Amino acid sequence: MTSDTSLPILTPEPVAPQSFTDANAAVACLESLYLAATNFLIDGFNRVALGGVASARYRAFYPEIRFTTIRYDQIDSRLSFGHVAEPGIYASTITQPVLFRNYLRQQIGLLIQNHGVPVSIGPSTTPIPLHFAMAGRGDVSLPENGELSLSLRDLFDVPDLATTNDDIVNGDRNLNEDGSRPLALFTAQRVDYSLARLAHYTATAPEHFQNYILFTNYQFYVDEFEAFARAQLRDPESGYTAFVAPGNIEITDPEAPTPQLARLPQMPTYHLKRPHGAGITLVNIGVGPSNAKTATDHIAVLRPHAWMMVGHCAGLRNSQALGDFVLAHAYLREDNVLDADLPVWVPIPALAEIQIALQDAVAQVTELEGYALKRIMRTGTVATIDNRNWELRDQSGPVQRLSQSRAIALDMESATIAANGFRFRVPYGTLLCVSDKPLHGELKLPGMASSFYKTQVARHLQIGIRAMELLREMPLEKIHSRKLRSFDETAFL
Repeated sequence: MTSDTSLPILTPEPVAPQSFTDANAAVACLESLYLAATNFLIDGFNRVALGGVASARYRAFYPEIRFTTIRYDQIDSRLSFGHVAEPGIYASTITQPVLFRNYLRQQIGLLIQNHGVPVSIGPSTTPIPLHFAMAGRGDVSLPENGELSLSLRDLFDVPDLATTNDDIVNGDRNLNEDGSRPLALFTAQRVDYSLARLAHYTATAPEHFQNYILFTNYQFYVDEFEAFARAQLRDPESGYTAFVAPGNIEITDPEAPTPQLARLPQMPTYHLKRPHGAGITLVNIGVGPSNAKTATDHIAVLRPHAWMMVGHCAGLRNSQALGDFVLAHAYLREDNVLDADLPVWVPIPALAEIQIALQDAVAQVTELEGYALKRIMRTGTVATIDNRNWELRDQSGPVQRLSQSRAIALDMESATIAANGFRFRVPYGTLLCVSDKPLHGELKLPGMASSFYKTQVARHLQIGIRAMELLREMPLEKIHSRKLRSFDETAFL
């Protein structure tokens, strides 16, 4: 990780681990340790940047949570998180504890409550890369020309991709280097990496993200989402407090204009906020499974309570009409982007809580129910592919596979989002809207699209939002299904 080992290493004053039986106090200790460590690195960087000379390396460490139990505890078998399966030592490094304060309080509190054993908080042995310590900091000094005469790698720890991976998530690693077991699905370095990527791709800070995430593949949904957000801000009883657009533009006045960035990010993201992150985030991921994977890879570290795809698809059945809805209850994965992380033979189950919320939302918004609802909505398999112009190839192979799978719709994102939800233990769902029927000669043409979008986008988005509101009313232990937990699972969500 370094190119110069001859310099002495400066570190913060050693701090002994402390035991806590109160989650609030434990999180406060994490915050204190992290702040002291990052301040130490920033101070070191400022001295080097302003002086241009360094006589030592600077190193500080992530804080960690460590938990030890020596017995098999009788835990409520209905719980999918908040406990460990067997006796042992468990540990995970933590970054940006202020950002994750509510999450950490909940997870640590459940661990203490379910096992009656304190947690230990102290410095880990994992260095904090300078780049991550500087994220979001305004107290960083830079030379006037913006260039340093010294190599940062010689003086500070830098990100190490060899230790920034999804081994825990993918089930490839069940032990930490010291023999302890992971408490959380992500290490501090992996979280920091994704937080930096999120800010880059979405042009909004991680603290704006809400716990209920909608993904879409069309700008039309963004326009409707902003209109909905402004209507909610006009209603003092709605519970929503602010609307955030790319560039971290936060609006609380429903009549205030939304300044536009000169250049939008790759995945423009918008947040309708409620206290404690209980609002809704909309991410326009654009088209394609690669974008879908990128977005979910990084949002997953925020541990949202649910994410859903609400976008357009090709209807594959003659009985479907443009504007019909498709509720996915199975996925045909031909997107290829997750094959190395999640083999295609792994089934991606439909989650009952999400399916019910989506179906109830369709019924409430359309005011249809029972047999009448079948006129505008079908449940079935959604196929996701990585070739947008699949129609231009020989149709015998693709069409036969689609028919054999009983697929009713095809898109380029839904199976990727669902599969990554399964992989990251984030509850997922898909409600699509038929915008064309290529197998039946109804291609997506400009004039037809305009009429279709005007009549359907608002209603489709309202359904997605209503489904999230229904999920928000459920207890967390009901949303986070045991279906998503593996044999040897981490205690934290």
